[in-house]
Amino acid sequence: MVAIAAALAGCGGGGSGGGSGSTVVQPGTASPSPTPAPTASACSLRARQDWVLATMREWYLFPETLPASLDPSGYTSPDSYLDALTATARAQGRDRYFSYLTSIAEENAYYNSGASAGFGFRLSIDGGTLKVTESFEGTSALQAGIDRGTEIVAIGTSSADLRDVSSIYAAQGSTGINEALGPGTAGTTRVLRVRDANGTTRIVTLAKTDYTLTPVSSRYGAQILTDPNGGARVGYVNLRTFISTADPALRAAFASFKAQGIDKVIVDLRYNGGGLVSIAQLFGNLLGGARASSDVFSYTSFRPEKAANNSTGYFSPQPESITPTRIAFIGTRATASASELVINGMLPYFRNALGLIGTNTYGKPVGQVAIDNAACDDRLRVIAFATQNANRQGAYFNGLASTVEASCAASDDLSQPLGDVREASVRAALDFVAGRSCSPISGIGVASLPRQLLTPDRPTTAQREVPGLF
Repeated sequence: MVAIAAALAGCGGGGSGGGSGSTVVQPGTASPSPTPAPTASACSLRARQDWVLATMREWYLFPETLPASLDPSGYTSPDSYLDALTATARAQGRDRYFSYLTSIAEENAYYNSGASAGFGFRLSIDGGTLKVTESFEGTSALQAGIDRGTEIVAIGTSSADLRDVSSIYAAQGSTGINEALGPGTAGTTRVLRVRDANGTTRIVTLAKTDYTLTPVSSRYGAQILTDPNGGARVGYVNLRTFISTADPALRAAFASFKAQGIDKVIVDLRYNGGGLVSIAQLFGNLLGGARASSDVFSYTSFRPEKAANNSTGYFSPQPESITPTRIAFIGTRATASASELVINGMLPYFRNALGLIGTNTYGKPVGQVAIDNAACDDRLRVIAFATQNANRQGAYFNGLASTVEASCAASDDLSQPLGDVREASVRAALDFVAGRSCSPISGIGVASLPRQLLTPDRPTTAQREVPGLF
């Protein structure tokens, strides 16, 4: 029997293809069996494309959008064939590369432990200006003193061939920046001219290394802030990604809040692209100390032929749960999927005591199941279900700004550290939980925001869930 255990993976697209013999798995709950050596017949291009098509026809949430027939011979990879299959749903805004192909081993490594390879920073781009929005503990970037607010001025393979980022962008756009940063493999080295937040310019050599991403930063991820206007104490938690190792970190944060009587909380999800439903459910439970076991957190609905897999998630308060009176969720264009699930799930119970702070979110009220082909180390993440909250609110494909009852517009202020009371979004969140007035987020459009997290055309699993990761 095949068991369904779905995940809300984040925004993005890309990956690698499949072969034959499907299973449905939950990343982060089990390690796969050793992958057999691929065979020419099982892992040929045509076999992988045929498997993709069959899987999409069986599981896709929007089967009516699939072409009646689509000859795979015109496509040079399973990825490009999948993109063609989902073109209609993409044009409708319902599958913006949410269905994708990836590696079983790569995805399990990420969801189980946060394993990744890179410089260890998150980048944003505004025209030809490339800046670091965050650096991660234990990485070469942070060890070199590169952190939030640092500008990368030039990139090269040596100091002799440094190219200005503005020139690369003018010639090739974001694609050129991605290429200049090199492949995401350990050992890749680049020379960077950087301008630190204090204005100092220097040249550094960075090597991409294997590292484990910490979902809650040891520097600022969980803390109690003191509101400079009035002195109230407010819990602050910044979750980078919904992976298995977030469980103990979130429990520890909320245990501290509970022990200190915190009843107002800022949840910073500004760069969180999503991840595991199980961690989203835990997050809701930790915020839901006042909820009964009969209260609905979310409804999960598959297409009619797969309705036997429909489920209802109920709250289950934990020993560490708190009972907030007000919650401020900090969000941006990069806040997607499982992050939005948490916000939407809490909305019916807090209404205007819940605020979205910053800008509109990404808009992904749907989730994937994982269909595996172990013979080729192929996993197809196919959009197979939609989510709603207890009030049956869902379908927020344009983001949550028009769904939430309260919001405060704020910038993502790179001049201040994350979790700092002086940072614009944190400051606005403090205003909201204190009941002070603010300007609401206007409209639902987010595509025109000048600064965007840098994302490759074919992101890795880690880059989907941690947008801007390099």
